[in-house]
Amino acid sequence: MTSQVIADSKTTLTATATPRRRSHLRLLSLVAGLLLVSGAGYVLFHYARHIQLQDLASALDAASPTAVLAAIALTVISFTALAAYDWLAVRSAVAEPVRVRTALLAGATGYAVSNALGFPVLTGGTVRYRIYSAAGLNLTDISRIVALSWMTLCLGIGFVTALGLAFGPAGIEEVTGIDAHLTGILGYGGLALIGALVLWASTGRRAIRIGRWHLPMPAGRTTIVQLAFGTIDIMASGAALWVLLPADVTPTLLPFLAIYTAALTLGIASHTPGGVGVFEAAIATGLGLSGRADIAAAFILYRIIYFILPLTVAGIVLAVNEVMHRHEHVATAGRVVARTVGNVVPLATGTLVLISGVLLLLSSSLPRIHHHLSNPENIVPLPFVEASHILASLIGLLLLVISRGLFARRRPAWLAALTLLSASIVFSVMQNQDWLETTVLTAFTLFLAAFPEAFYRRGSLRDLRPTLPWLGTVTALIAVAVWLGYFFSQHRAYDDDMWWQFAWNSDAPLFLRAMVASSVVIAIIAFDAALNRPLMRLRDERHIPDVVRDGLAVSSHASSALALLGDKRFLFAPSGKPGFVMYGIKGRSWIVMGDPVAGDEETRRALAWRFREQADLNDGRCVFYSIGPDSLPLYLDMGLSLHKIGEVARVDLAAFTMAGTPRQPLRTALNKTEREGISFSVVPAADVPALMDELRAVSDHWLEAKNAAEKGFSLGRFDPAFLAEFDCAVMRQNGEIVAFSNLWRSGDRNEMACDLIRYRSGVSRTLMDALIVHMILHAQAEGYRWFNLGAAPLSGLPSHRLAPLWSKIGALIFRRGGEFYPFNGLRAFKDKFHPVWTPQYMACRGSLSLPQALMDVTALIAGGRLEIIRK
Repeated sequence: MTSQVIADSKTTLTATATPRRRSHLRLLSLVAGLLLVSGAGYVLFHYARHIQLQDLASALDAASPTAVLAAIALTVISFTALAAYDWLAVRSAVAEPVRVRTALLAGATGYAVSNALGFPVLTGGTVRYRIYSAAGLNLTDISRIVALSWMTLCLGIGFVTALGLAFGPAGIEEVTGIDAHLTGILGYGGLALIGALVLWASTGRRAIRIGRWHLPMPAGRTTIVQLAFGTIDIMASGAALWVLLPADVTPTLLPFLAIYTAALTLGIASHTPGGVGVFEAAIATGLGLSGRADIAAAFILYRIIYFILPLTVAGIVLAVNEVMHRHEHVATAGRVVARTVGNVVPLATGTLVLISGVLLLLSSSLPRIHHHLSNPENIVPLPFVEASHILASLIGLLLLVISRGLFARRRPAWLAALTLLSASIVFSVMQNQDWLETTVLTAFTLFLAAFPEAFYRRGSLRDLRPTLPWLGTVTALIAVAVWLGYFFSQHRAYDDDMWWQFAWNSDAPLFLRAMVASSVVIAIIAFDAALNRPLMRLRDERHIPDVVRDGLAVSSHASSALALLGDKRFLFAPSGKPGFVMYGIKGRSWIVMGDPVAGDEETRRALAWRFREQADLNDGRCVFYSIGPDSLPLYLDMGLSLHKIGEVARVDLAAFTMAGTPRQPLRTALNKTEREGISFSVVPAADVPALMDELRAVSDHWLEAKNAAEKGFSLGRFDPAFLAEFDCAVMRQNGEIVAFSNLWRSGDRNEMACDLIRYRSGVSRTLMDALIVHMILHAQAEGYRWFNLGAAPLSGLPSHRLAPLWSKIGALIFRRGGEFYPFNGLRAFKDKFHPVWTPQYMACRGSLSLPQALMDVTALIAGGRLEIIRK
């Protein structure tokens, strides 16, 4: 019911924790979850070991229609309150107007999806982000909504628990044995604390602080409304289970709700979808329930009514909402259908294939329902049935593994899923002639076969290797299948002979062989995935194609010279026009360095779109790094989000002069170096190789003094082949080179830039200033329009309270991060030359992709993720 809020709010509130602390918290959370799941499995095994499948089916048939209808009505009330969580949070925390229908839709559908499927950030979080981002909210706004929803949940759980303890101590003592006086004291104490919290929130602007955590409290009236919604939700969801349980095993409602909230909290802490297993075990332990089929039937009905039914409704509502949303932006009905299908089909087919895999695994674990068979021994030989049972379980396992590829729109995953589903139909008929299962698998196969165009991303079967989290999910599902198999076969005495029993009624041996085969296969897949993780390395493009040099000749940006660095891939302009995109690949990120290089706007746009298409075809995360303000409308048209990453310092050479008081420090630097016998000259590119040993000595001295390592991608590095491409500005003292910088030039004399600036320390305190002034004057004498001093990372990011979260973090690092990198000092140094500061941006797909994209860019520049920690 509430797992999405808890998980998302943890992400929001712990963002400022140190990496080590977050690692420890994740480890403790994982260990606690595993202990809870293990304990729940032990409790459930002993609780259910005497329940027979026939008794459970009879109990489900005997369920009271009145109780079922009451549970459905209470579920509607609970989800109405859940929807109101978001409505209240939007009203309280977001300045931008959001329609009530949008907030209610996000709240109800987000919880319905995350409750049933688990993985709240991936499932319910995606639903929320999709709905709220379409309404114009940014990641910061959505985070505030999540935090307030979490607070509403906590208030509801706390208040209902306190009510149960305060007004139902006798009932709690009856079923748990806990002293009524103690529970009463705890209950009244909890009510007093909640009342004090409401009064405290009513006295002004309040905030909860725990270490570095900071959560602003809403006003007192809002807190009271939160308390009401949370209470309605928890009481309705608990009552939905209460009416389904047999009356002879449950206390009155209030004592039951105290036990229910405790079980709910344990279920959330276990991190399993909907707290499955842990929740039931906690309820059974709290009420002292014994292994009865009617109680197990009540739990199953509750899962169907409160989890599966809302998920089904949410899926229909989201599909209708998607169609309506597209209808507002697309002119014709045909385009509405096409775009809606294109977005929904991969998600739908991936989910259906996942369900098919689970269905086949469960079919291999559960006893065969023999009334579905019609003299099977006269239709299919026994060896074929035995083989079909094992092969069906293996197909189910493989469908679970490759379903992730369908979500990523990969063509090999579609072909493999279609083949496996077709085979599963045959094996389903052969193993037990369960026509319902066969019909479902056939329907799923036909649906998958109907949309081949939705899976357009090329690749091979090697690309379908699962990630470690996905392997964990598949392994957990196999464990569930094994547990169910043992549960329904517990009346059998297990011995070595069972493995070799081949008979029409031998369900347990079939189950054992199928699960062992599945376990062996998943172990092999995991071993292969661990050893053969795809590693994509950049080619060393030492041979620069002539079309790259043709593009540089028409570029108006000197930084385009990074194309000659030899660490990039290229995408060239169509129709033979001069132009290219230079990019690198790290993880799933396809990162373009700068704007596309071309001589006209039409070619630049075509290159950008073509690169976007290529990244999408390869399931890549498209990132444009270090782009200027002139082309921002292009990236917005491409559906990318823009994030400011700093500013570039450029000196206006038409206005630059050495005269006047503001330029006195620059004149002093020149005069001082001249008195110290230091001279300046520009060495033509053809003569640079002869000076390479001297230049290397200066560079090595600089790297050692700065305790730095060479970088790449967005920065030049000391590489003889690269430096030989450019003129080199040098400073000499007594004939010896003491400082140098290679000079980049744009193709139309628009811009000259300095790249590497390396010097010997201790030569002169004004050596750097003098070198840069000489280069500026040299560019001015050659008739260039601008001299580019390079970027100041994180400079100019707004820190206003309404600014995006990334901007606030970046501005804080710029001000306080001097221990790791001289962000502020770098800008101050370049300010001495009175430049014009131009904003610099990064464009990527959605704000949620920004952290990973930044990490991949940083790793690409540093030369690897491990190199990031080096200075």
